[in-house]
Amino acid sequence: MIDLKLLEHLESYLTASRKRRFDAVLSQRTKHFTVATEDVYQLHNTSAVIRSCDVFGIQEVNIIEERNTKRIDKEIAMGAQKWVDLNRYQTVRECISDLRAKGYQIVATTPHAHDCELHDFDVTKKSCFFFGRETEGLSQEVLNMADCYLKIPMVGFTESLNISVSAAIILQQVSTKLRQTDINWHLTEEELNEKRLDWCKKTIKSYDEIVERYYNPE
Repeated sequence: MIDLKLLEHLESYLTASRKRRFDAVLSQRTKHFTVATEDVYQLHNTSAVIRSCDVFGIQEVNIIEERNTKRIDKEIAMGAQKWVDLNRYQTVRECISDLRAKGYQIVATTPHAHDCELHDFDVTKKSCFFFGRETEGLSQEVLNMADCYLKIPMVGFTESLNISVSAAIILQQVSTKLRQTDINWHLTEEELNEKRLDWCKKTIKSYDEIVERYYNPE
């Protein structure tokens, strides 16, 4: 449980504009949708996906690193990794099992399947969008375990898009449609307080000292 009095105390160290900004961003955050990347080789692609998640209000990103284990490219993510929660997994099975336990359907994004085109996607279902390796796409394991397949309509000679571009297009479309529904897609009060505390920790330079003085005043 979050110590609300501590949170209130910490927020007194924030400027009024920073606190308003936190509140405004959190009011648009959701866990109704999330994203998973599978062994993306190019570091800037994963970083750009994280940035898109932040832009479109997606709070969590799931990173599967069976083959490729890399740090996040801070320059490309432009600080987004500070505000978006990253869940790391060593195997596809582990990731999908965890996501299903949280109530997500597994959506494989692929230009080669015809299950559903983007404009027809049912945004009422809690969903995780899977994006695969740059050259190979999603593994057969993900395709076999997916609940549905999602395709971005294309009318040119090019048959696929860069992973970061695909993620941005899909997230913009589904997040816009979601906000036009009556679904309660917002973070819970507990989740909001957890993020407020987390963002205070990441923002206030003397965070540890302030907390120590709060619990152990002289």
